[in-house]
Amino acid sequence: MPDWPVFNDSDILAARGLRNGTDVMRPWAFLVEPERSASGRVEDVATLFLTNRECPIRCLMCDLWQNTTTEPVSTGAIPAQIDFALSQLPPARHIKLYNSANFFDPMSIPVADYPAIVERVRGFDSVIVENHPKLTGPRCLKFRDLLAEHDVELEVALGLETIHPDVLPRLNKQMTVEDFDRAARLLTDEGIRVRAFVLLRPPFLSDREGIEWAVKSVEHAFRVGVSVCSIVPTRAGNGMMEQLQREGHFSPPSLAAMEETLARCLELTMPESHRVFVDLWDAVKFATCLECSSVRIDRLRRINLSQTHESLISTPCCGPELRR
Repeated sequence: MPDWPVFNDSDILAARGLRNGTDVMRPWAFLVEPERSASGRVEDVATLFLTNRECPIRCLMCDLWQNTTTEPVSTGAIPAQIDFALSQLPPARHIKLYNSANFFDPMSIPVADYPAIVERVRGFDSVIVENHPKLTGPRCLKFRDLLAEHDVELEVALGLETIHPDVLPRLNKQMTVEDFDRAARLLTDEGIRVRAFVLLRPPFLSDREGIEWAVKSVEHAFRVGVSVCSIVPTRAGNGMMEQLQREGHFSPPSLAAMEETLARCLELTMPESHRVFVDLWDAVKFATCLECSSVRIDRLRRINLSQTHESLISTPCCGPELRR
């Protein structure tokens, strides 16, 4: 095993800055964006970033704690947040209820709120929530059954992160690849769609290694029943990642790495209903050249929607940067 440092909860907490101010009656962010659906159509998705208690699992790379509370929210707060966001947003076919933690952790989303939540999302085709593989069990099925009464499909997003045998144990995620596989198979056996989050260039890997292991991780996820993979470029910004960067154990992935990873994942053998996206949130931060970054990011955005490879854009400043 490589001589890489190992960090625990105390180390990760000690490196943190301050939380952002939050209102437990409002989500900390919300938007509508297009996404290619399993049917092959591009459809609008309402994404709500709910405010609730911090995830009890302190992953090395996570910065989502910045918009969470230290205590559980009261019953009724989450439905009120959904009401507020939907009153501000245009109509959409699907809804993501992302909560910076685990939807099926009762300390994050009160079980007593499930019926009220379902009442508010009953007009959508599907609901996508995020959850830790080890917290995937009976509460998922309970929520699935409540949604099914209104012909709403449930999809659960699980963080696989990476199947690298030396990196995953150092992310402090408190799970193994086998834990992920068990959760994915449990959900798919119950007719629940699964999407996976895969990190591009987590700590301790070079840009090239980051590409290779992201592709391997996406391939593994599809093999165990996942139908959507979201490739998330690993970011600094939580305190711990800056420390790793100073110590030479982390650098963010390049925009070229994002381009190559998406291109190679689209070449994987998979059913037409399966999709792979690259997360473009603040993607400009991964660009080394601001002159051509916008056209290259726009290209990735089009590929996310079409799921079809496009030739690289050759620009006067950088030319085509995709490496082979």
